[in-house]
Amino acid sequence: MKNISKGLWGIVLIAIGVIIGLNSFGVADIDIFFDGWWTLFIIVPCFIGLLDFEKGDKVGDVIGLLIGVALLLVCQEVLEFDLIAKLILPTILVVIGISMIFNNTLKAKITEKVKEGKKNGLEAIVATFAGQKVDKTDEKFEGASLDAVFGSIVLDLRRAKLSKEVTIEASAIFGGIEIIVPKGVNVKVKSTPIFGGTSNRIINSEDNKETIYIEAFSMFGGIDIK
Repeated sequence: MKNISKGLWGIVLIAIGVIIGLNSFGVADIDIFFDGWWTLFIIVPCFIGLLDFEKGDKVGDVIGLLIGVALLLVCQEVLEFDLIAKLILPTILVVIGISMIFNNTLKAKITEKVKEGKKNGLEAIVATFAGQKVDKTDEKFEGASLDAVFGSIVLDLRRAKLSKEVTIEASAIFGGIEIIVPKGVNVKVKSTPIFGGTSNRIINSEDNKETIYIEAFSMFGGIDIK
């Protein structure tokens, strides 16, 4: 199930290749450049993103899929562009609002843990129009605030000395953040994506003693936890 997105991309590429091949040999005459064909560059990635179980929240994919389908229907003259233009902004706001309420309801504990961490002070790690790799080998780590703006951050905690509970606040705006955690820890994530996403590859277990609480925000960026 973890590789379902790669598998779907493979199917898409194979289908396109087969269609082009059949058209080239005159076996078929399938027009892949129909009215609004370019909207598939929005629809397909967002649809596959919804089926990627490694992702956290999928608000960006939902919004992108709605926009892509709406634009396709406009190109096919099923809907009027004026109607879409009037509905697109309120629809986006409603979807984001519902996501934020849903997250706050289900993941209030994570928010509280992050707030507690802020009171104790979080180490600030910032990357703006640059890349930064932070290795915490043999260092005591209690938490950090990560901000990547048009840049990238790699935080390596594999050999760090973790407290029983660690809080991380991560924000990726037109940038990327990679958090590498030690084996045998639990990772609990609250994510707010806007045309971005958070991927958490960690499988939690009741046997794990340490827990990392992560509050993630991504706008046209990505956060990868592995």
